[in-house]
Amino acid sequence: MYNINDIRSDFPILTKTVNGKPLIYFDNGATTQKPKQVINSIVKYYSEQNANIHRGVHTLSREATILFEESRKTIAEFIGADENEIVFTSGTTDGINIVASGFPFKQGGEIIVSEMEHHSNILPWQLWCEKNNGKLKVIPINEDGTLQLEKLKDLITEKTSLIAVTHISNTLGVINDVKEIIKLAKQNNIPVLIDGAQSVPHQKVNVKELDADFFVFSAHKVYGPTGVGVLWVKTNRMNELHNTKAGGGTIKTVSFEKTEYVSGPMRFEAGTPNIEGVIAFAAAINYVKAIGIENISKHEQELLEYATKKLNDIPEVEIYANHLGKAAVISFNVKGAHPFDVGTLLDKYGIAVRTGHHCTQPLMDHYKIPGTVRASFAMYNTIGEIDIFIDALKKSIKMLL
Repeated sequence: MYNINDIRSDFPILTKTVNGKPLIYFDNGATTQKPKQVINSIVKYYSEQNANIHRGVHTLSREATILFEESRKTIAEFIGADENEIVFTSGTTDGINIVASGFPFKQGGEIIVSEMEHHSNILPWQLWCEKNNGKLKVIPINEDGTLQLEKLKDLITEKTSLIAVTHISNTLGVINDVKEIIKLAKQNNIPVLIDGAQSVPHQKVNVKELDADFFVFSAHKVYGPTGVGVLWVKTNRMNELHNTKAGGGTIKTVSFEKTEYVSGPMRFEAGTPNIEGVIAFAAAINYVKAIGIENISKHEQELLEYATKKLNDIPEVEIYANHLGKAAVISFNVKGAHPFDVGTLLDKYGIAVRTGHHCTQPLMDHYKIPGTVRASFAMYNTIGEIDIFIDALKKSIKMLL
């Protein structure tokens, strides 16, 4: 049984008041709040377990190493991967940059992205194109925010080096048919990178079933700490990916004449990693598993449906991608009002929403708008919070128009 009160009691920050009102946190697309199980994991690490990993023979180092590598197993299992395919990064952005900098794409190649991509899945490829005489090509979207996948075939040429697309739009919540994209890519022997930053928190993901070549996501969007992420690399691609950083932990032997690097994920984990972050990431995953990602998804869909209906009843509100074939994210504007002003007024009622372009400026250009108000939901949000949000929004509209 999904017990929302028990879940909310695990998140200390939800007892906070903002401007004299109980906090209503609808900015989960930017980062999720952390349960006490994750917070306690970090406190315990620094109180009882702190040591550097992999190279120490003393007890603390061995214990920390075991915790770190058990975390790799936990996270791998959660996304249907093998542990030797999991590279720990500082986040989704870092993972994309590792592939952009380290995969042996041919000079003059073409990279295909979509019109809804986060800047983190655009800028690394733009840099690659600038350095390698490459070209960036874009899958356009329909007005409802869905991809025009029928155009993808026309974008693919013999020069196509990679297709890099988001699983779920961070701005619109639209769920892309990445299986179809991967299928078409495989027919043309093109590697695929999937940005899973917004999909892993909201739905069950199995990277083996998806069968992409690279999959990236961040801990802080799955109730874990900031500064930690995962780059999943398909086993047969691991040896093709070149080192982008070198340092301690990545080597077998070093001499001034030659260095021999280890194989597997540790080759990409130079230096002392975010040890407590990785361990806390596993604590977050175990928390999600205990509740059940399918249960979380069902709860969030109920919130999405309820909030969408309520917003559609307000004449001044325009929702982008106004349908239910998406994750629990709603981007909207109040006609005649700037999104920043709407967000500022909602904050007076203790309601945290995101305003702006959400690091998707090309998407904003498509809709010819400066930005949106984005309400994004998580496992701990409630129907009651949505009612308060709707009431506050109506009051804000009266003040603005």
